[in-house]
Amino acid sequence: MTVQFLLGTLVSVINIMIHALVTVAAIDIARTAGLKHTSRPRSHLMAVMVTIAVILMAAHTVEVLVWALAYAIVGAAPEGSELLYFTFVNYTTLGYGDITPVERWRLTGPMTAMNGILMFGWSTAVLFEVLRKTVEHLAAIAAPGFSSGDRG
Repeated sequence: MTVQFLLGTLVSVINIMIHALVTVAAIDIARTAGLKHTSRPRSHLMAVMVTIAVILMAAHTVEVLVWALAYAIVGAAPEGSELLYFTFVNYTTLGYGDITPVERWRLTGPMTAMNGILMFGWSTAVLFEVLRKTVEHLAAIAAPGFSSGDRG
């Protein structure tokens, strides 16, 4: 069980580092794009939000691939199972239960889920902050359809 815990911790830390790097990049992109003056503020806001959401989804996909690689290295998935599907089900906490880790690696499933739910919460916080800051900026420049009452 200790080896499973150490593996889960290592992969989780790697994913936290990936998410931190992507978060910094996403915030820089949002700040640059969100502070531009625009004649179509609602479309602009939507484009900023979609861009950041896609960037964060790409980060989650990379993080799932890191878990899948770890599963493959230690043989945590049952023989003949679809490794990527198995990993996504664990990471997203979907929990179909149609594929479960092999007995000696069964702690990796819940650790993957714990890591995934933390990363999704983090992404939600980033999206909310980008939205808040972009709306605040649009209100500050008196963009049509945005008022000082929209400021955070």
